[in-house]
Amino acid sequence: MKQRFVLFTAFLFLLSSILIACEGTKKEDKNTDKAESEYGIESLRIATGGTGGTYYPIGGNLAKLITDSTGVETNAITSEASVENLKLLEEGDAQLAFTQSDIANFAIEGTHMFEGDKVTKLQALGTLYPEAIQIVTTKEAEIHSVADLKGKIVSIGSEQSGTKTNAEQILEVYGMSIDDVNTRHLSFDDSTTALQDGTIDAAFLTSGTPTGAIEGLKATKDIVIINLEDDKLEQLINKYPYYQKDTIPAGTYDSVENVHTAAVQAMLVVHSDISEALVYEVTKLLFESTDKLGHPKGTFITADKALDGTAFDIHPGAMRYFKEKGISTE
Repeated sequence: MKQRFVLFTAFLFLLSSILIACEGTKKEDKNTDKAESEYGIESLRIATGGTGGTYYPIGGNLAKLITDSTGVETNAITSEASVENLKLLEEGDAQLAFTQSDIANFAIEGTHMFEGDKVTKLQALGTLYPEAIQIVTTKEAEIHSVADLKGKIVSIGSEQSGTKTNAEQILEVYGMSIDDVNTRHLSFDDSTTALQDGTIDAAFLTSGTPTGAIEGLKATKDIVIINLEDDKLEQLINKYPYYQKDTIPAGTYDSVENVHTAAVQAMLVVHSDISEALVYEVTKLLFESTDKLGHPKGTFITADKALDGTAFDIHPGAMRYFKEKGISTE
């Protein structure tokens, strides 16, 4: 009798587990069907950057917001950032992507690293926040200006990143090229690890501040972020107007004083084939949930400034949102 009772109890447990699993599958299928019928797509991929930058944490939180709100399963993927992201978008391997505004313009025009490889499926969702060019070194390296980088071992960012182009252009206004430094093509995390180990002398990192990789380095090393002199900033902006002056405020990194540098705009772009309805929802989520993006740069993300520096077509879904908010799209 006791054995029958145990078997009956086990049967009930198994049956309830199957029913719960079936219910979960039905719910998942229902969400998938809803996403497919309303938005014409079941899943999205957001191309971000390395885990030590700013794109990745913001992209991860945005992906969760999109999944929870629309039912479209959304994932943030790591990458080498701007250049690779736009190539992923063009190839259909990502539907949303973070990028520097200057790199997006190169992609649309088919210039610089996109020479003969123009990106045609790219539309803007909006600009987000300034990305400071941070030239990071350690106190023991005794590097005090860009001019001191000559002959040093310097990471200029991954091969497929906008940071590399920023480094080349800043060195240019100082009368140098990347041939004047011993270059390494490292991600943000790898750059700061190499600085910690002493295997490089300095690194260029273009990112929203505070940057996680630099915060990690600061915990173990006394760091220096190099100032750009005002006359060099003027030369840079005159030659490449997509740059702007920027100041990294004292205290952004513990014990580091104000740093005067250049910045480009971070922006979110979208594949032109994504439906107007879905891009509208993503745009609304982004600009009305900045407190849920999990990064201090969220305070810079506002719809009022989202079209500043956008020099190419805005996706119709984003356009609809801005018009509803009374924001000029001219």
